[in-house]
Amino acid sequence: MSLSEDIKDYALDIGYSKAGFTTADGFTDYVQALKSRYDEYSFYITRPTAPLKAAIPRDISPSVKSILVLAYDYSKESFPEQLIGKIGRAYQARCYRPAPNRIHGARYQLMREFLMKNGINVDSELKVPERLAASKAGVATYGKNSFAFLDGAGSFIIIDTLLVDVELQYDEPTYEVRCPPKCTACIKACPTSALHEPMKVDPRRCIAFNHWVTQTDNYYPGGVGGYIKPEIREKMGIWIHGCDICQEVCPRNKARLKTKLPPDQFLIKIAQEFEVVKLLHLSEEFYAKVVQPLMYNYIRHRKYFRRNAAIALGNMGDTTFVPDLDVAMQDSEGLVRGYAAWALGKIGGKKVRKVLETGLSRETDEFAKNEIQSALQSA
Repeated sequence: MSLSEDIKDYALDIGYSKAGFTTADGFTDYVQALKSRYDEYSFYITRPTAPLKAAIPRDISPSVKSILVLAYDYSKESFPEQLIGKIGRAYQARCYRPAPNRIHGARYQLMREFLMKNGINVDSELKVPERLAASKAGVATYGKNSFAFLDGAGSFIIIDTLLVDVELQYDEPTYEVRCPPKCTACIKACPTSALHEPMKVDPRRCIAFNHWVTQTDNYYPGGVGGYIKPEIREKMGIWIHGCDICQEVCPRNKARLKTKLPPDQFLIKIAQEFEVVKLLHLSEEFYAKVVQPLMYNYIRHRKYFRRNAAIALGNMGDTTFVPDLDVAMQDSEGLVRGYAAWALGKIGGKKVRKVLETGLSRETDEFAKNEIQSALQSA
C-alpha cells in the first residue's frame, strides 16, 4: 500500500468523509479573482495575514510540495428545531475551527500527528483557499451558493487542509458546478442580496459575516468596522450566529435535509436552555453552558453577541421583550444600548417611546444617541 493510500485510509478511520491530494503550486486564478473584486474584498486582501501571498504557498514555504484536503460531513445527526434559523448548523456541530481539546479539533491533530510520525513535515500556519483546494484535490464540487459540495452530504461539510513537504499521488480535480442549470434558488432566497450572482458573494452584505466581522473594531481595514447598516439588520431575521438560508433552499441538499437522522444529545440539552432574550442579558452561566460551546469561533467581545440578540428581538417584533430591551438600554456598553434602541424602534408603541425618551435624556454615547433618535422616528 502506498503512502497516499495510507493517509487516506487513516483519514477515513478517524472520521473524515473524504480525503484527496493536490499540488502546492498555488491558486493564481483565485488571486486574480479577488483582485478583480477589490471593492468587495479589500478588507480581506489587506489583512495582516496576507491571504493572497498564502494562496501561493511555495513562495512563502519552498519546501511545501502537496496539499492534503480533508472533508468532514457534519450533518450525520439532526439539529434541534429550537436552534434552526438562529444558529448555523456548522456552529451547532462544533466542528468549525475547533479547539484541540474538543473532538473535532482532536481529529485534526490526530491527522497531523499521523503525518509527522510518517516522516512528513506539516506547515500548519499557511491557510490556502479551502473550497478551491477541495475541488482541485477532487474532494468536492462547487455550488452556485459558493459552497463546496460532497456527494452524499451536500454542502454541510467542513474542509481542512494540511500542507506537506512530500509529493503524493494527486487526485483528478472536480472543477464543476453540479447545480441544475437554470436553478437560482439560493440567489433568490438570500435576504440581503449578498449572493448576487452564481458563486459570487458580497461578504459585506452576508448575514453571517455581519454577525462576527466586528468582533474587534480595528481588525479589518477597508471600511469594515463595528456597524451593521439598518437595511441589513432588518433582513437578518432571528439569526444570531451564522446563516444557512442559501444551503436550506438548495435542491442538492434536499435529500440530506429530509433524511431522519439520530439526535445529537448535547444539542438537545443546549436547545432546552437556549433563548434569544437570555443572549441579550448574557449571564456568565448562560455564556459558559450555552454560548461558548457552540459559538466560540469568532466573537471574542461579548457585546457583539448581545448586539446580535437585540437585532433578532427587534425583528421578532414582540412587545413581550420591551422590558428586557429597557434593561439593555441601561447597559454600560454604548453599542448594546444603541442596538437595543433600534430593536425597540422596530417593536414600536407608547411604552417603547417612553423607554426611548428616557434613554435619550441620559445618553452620552454618540452612536447610541443617534440610534435612539432614529428609533423614536419609527416607534
